[in-house]
Amino acid sequence: MARRRRRSASTGAVVAALVVVAAVAFLALRGTEPHAGAQSAARPESAAPTGSAGSALALLGTLPVKGKAPHTGYARVKDFGDAWIDVDHNGCDTRDDVLRRDLQHITSAACKVETGVLADPYTGKVIHFLRGETTSAAVQIDHVVALSEAWQTGAQQLTQAQRERLANDPANLFAVDGPTNQAKGDGDAATWLPPNRSFRCAYVAHQVAVKSAYHLWVTAAEKAAIERVLGSCPGRVAPAAG
Repeated sequence: MARRRRRSASTGAVVAALVVVAAVAFLALRGTEPHAGAQSAARPESAAPTGSAGSALALLGTLPVKGKAPHTGYARVKDFGDAWIDVDHNGCDTRDDVLRRDLQHITSAACKVETGVLADPYTGKVIHFLRGETTSAAVQIDHVVALSEAWQTGAQQLTQAQRERLANDPANLFAVDGPTNQAKGDGDAATWLPPNRSFRCAYVAHQVAVKSAYHLWVTAAEKAAIERVLGSCPGRVAPAAG
């Protein structure tokens, strides 16, 4: 009986020793793993996307970010000149210059574009243009950076000549579907983008180029919206403007 008790005690001691060893090993292994909170703290925050040199995304990063200035005092003609003046002195007004650039199969009388076909970038539709009192509005010339929006993001500080150049800059103008242009109003990228998604990269790249050329700023919401679009085309080159 005494022998049995000694054997049981010995076995129990071995088991207890094994348990202690296993516990020590487990704690040692746990000690080598970083705490979940430490892992979380060490994880870097995601940075805003950046583009390569010359890209619209890189140029966007150079624009100041501010809130919009008051709209007070804005008047289209007073602040940006008469619509569609001949700023390049080629004998044709800006509207006809843009129609001639953007439409295909045009017919014209001197400078005046009489008919043509527009592959509308904003909707993807094909529009047959016919000049006339009740038909011309089917194709309108859009200011990519709306003049009212430009006024609220720095254009107030430009000279009259600079504002007139902005209003007639080919980089800031597209011939587009009339009703879609009306729906845009003076919205920026945070409130309006072309329904045709395949044109959005080009559209916001032009906005960035124009804002950079004329020293305008973007709002935080506008910048975020442009970044989302350009995130799908980070190599999109900013067009020349100004």
